[in-house]
Amino acid sequence: MKTSLVWLNSYLNQPVSAEDAERVLTDQGLPIEQREPVGSDVMLDVEVTSNRSDCLSHVGLSRELAAGTNGTLKPPVIELPSSVGDVNELTRVANEAPDLCPVYTARVITGVKVGASPKWLVDYLAAIGMRSVNNVVDVTNFVLMEMGQPLHAFDMNLLAERRIVVRRGTEGEKFTAIDGTNHVLDGEMLVIADADRPVAAAGVMGGLDSEVGDATTDVLLESAQFDPLSIRRTSRNLKLASDSSFRFERGVDPIGVDRASQRAAQLIVDLAGGILAEGVIRAGVDEPAPHQVTMRVKRCNQLLGTQLPAREMVDHLAALQLSPTGDGEVITCTIPPWRLDLHREVDLIEEVARVHGLADIGMHEKLNIEIRPVQESVASRQMVGRVLIAHGYHEAITFSFMAPALGELFLRDGEQALVVDDERRKADPMLRPSLVPSLLICRKSNQDVGNHGLRLFEAAAIWSRCGDEIVERAALGLLCDADDVQQGVRDMRGTLSELVEQLSGRANVSFVPADVANLATAARVMAYDQDIGYVGAIDEVCRDRFNLQTGAIVAELDLDAVLALYPPQHPVADLPRFPGIERDVSVVVDETVTWDRIEKLVRAADPALMEELRYVVTYRGKQIPKGRKSVTLRMLFRDPAATLRHDQVDPQVNAVIDRLKSELNAELRG
Repeated sequence: MKTSLVWLNSYLNQPVSAEDAERVLTDQGLPIEQREPVGSDVMLDVEVTSNRSDCLSHVGLSRELAAGTNGTLKPPVIELPSSVGDVNELTRVANEAPDLCPVYTARVITGVKVGASPKWLVDYLAAIGMRSVNNVVDVTNFVLMEMGQPLHAFDMNLLAERRIVVRRGTEGEKFTAIDGTNHVLDGEMLVIADADRPVAAAGVMGGLDSEVGDATTDVLLESAQFDPLSIRRTSRNLKLASDSSFRFERGVDPIGVDRASQRAAQLIVDLAGGILAEGVIRAGVDEPAPHQVTMRVKRCNQLLGTQLPAREMVDHLAALQLSPTGDGEVITCTIPPWRLDLHREVDLIEEVARVHGLADIGMHEKLNIEIRPVQESVASRQMVGRVLIAHGYHEAITFSFMAPALGELFLRDGEQALVVDDERRKADPMLRPSLVPSLLICRKSNQDVGNHGLRLFEAAAIWSRCGDEIVERAALGLLCDADDVQQGVRDMRGTLSELVEQLSGRANVSFVPADVANLATAARVMAYDQDIGYVGAIDEVCRDRFNLQTGAIVAELDLDAVLALYPPQHPVADLPRFPGIERDVSVVVDETVTWDRIEKLVRAADPALMEELRYVVTYRGKQIPKGRKSVTLRMLFRDPAATLRHDQVDPQVNAVIDRLKSELNAELRG
């Protein structure tokens, strides 16, 4: 940004030299790209980062100079001239695009005399490379460069019905800019129009047909706030850029909108005469309330490697007009509206460093590195990923939106679909209520390119509506291909069992048969007797709805409940003093009998000296009748006080076998 040193000094109680201005601004993160004399003035070309829109003005840069030199900022004094008549009787403003124009204000000055600007105004503009046009236009340019708020002055007599409409352009609508270039608008561009046609590309450039000229007598003064992305898009598409668009793209002070309008109205009446209509038309939201950000003194010193006292930090922040208050440990700042970049504690720490001087922060000969363990919330997520990847799963990242016809299949009882009213989401307006349909859509995409044997998982948010409340949950979804449904379900259950074991330290998992919509052979997943989700195979109807050629096993777990199992709690005990005895038992049971059922019956037999029970293997073959399977289990027996004998173990093993025979119609396999 090109600035005038004389102009900058007009807002300081202690003027600075060009050398001092360059040194201070550079030290505070605003380096000077060029410095050259312009008559009795000096032009400083300041490099301003995109997050410091407040420094795209002479007042903003003077504020930085005042903070860096222990000076005082003297902002311009604004005193509105006396007004006559109600502005609402002279013009009207309709804001039909409040999403792109949060605030639009209009003031009216009648009876102005357009002419040449005074020398001081011409010199200020010339020092920064701007040519003088006339006293009204020069005022809008002066306030733009003074306060950073773009303005535009319309010749009211050239506005159809003498009113303003803020709206989106219509496809193919034509517009001629002040520079004489012709443009074709589209339906996404924001325009300022009168009753008939566009008179400005909002935030970018005014129109040739409504510009202020020698014949102008009545002026409508615009000051507004526009959506930065909208202005950037319009400027790029029209290949039309200006000092105004440069600032709107980076954001403007929402409270400065009206302050700049008052400043311009004051100067226009002073330089061009005329009568200011009473009041201002404001179409849009009210001025926002200031927000606060806190900073810990200890954290500031820790991050900067300094030992600054709290009082000095308060002084640095006060120099930037951040209104700091503190108790010696925590400093709270009320953020002024022009500082759009200050939101977090670290932002305030950066401000302390800038004003203190980065060059004054000493270097240490040694770098102390403090090693800290990974946070449990991070470690638990990492472990989930490691376990699932070890089982052959690939992490997926899917879209949060989907077609209602697919998402509604997976709504829970009592929940309604959460549909977003957005023109851009006509085909898929529903926020997913489950990760399962997202993974099934992903499966279909892989099917189309010939990928088979797929295993996917995703940890992400899901949404639904319960009455007037919007519910957001974190979920963990899994999907694997399965030509053999029974085997696929067993594999998925094994994966979930190991996941719980790795997270908690024990595989305390059971699967309770349940009815789950769109799933066959479904079960609720119980970890430590807590329901954490479900697992099952998609049924034929669901498979056809997603146009899948093969079956798929899916599971969805409550991610917060899964992560809460972490960290693993491994039991610690003394090493056994006496040897144990292991017994393997193979029993033939019906195919529908689960290991969970067998385990519960073995423990119900209460073998007194059994220390551990393990699943070994399931066998199906020629020797086993159809509809039956052989399950081998291993029991470890130990007497903590003496060496165990086989005749002590035999009765306990027999009791277990008898229990399995009576309850499960089991047969002992030799």
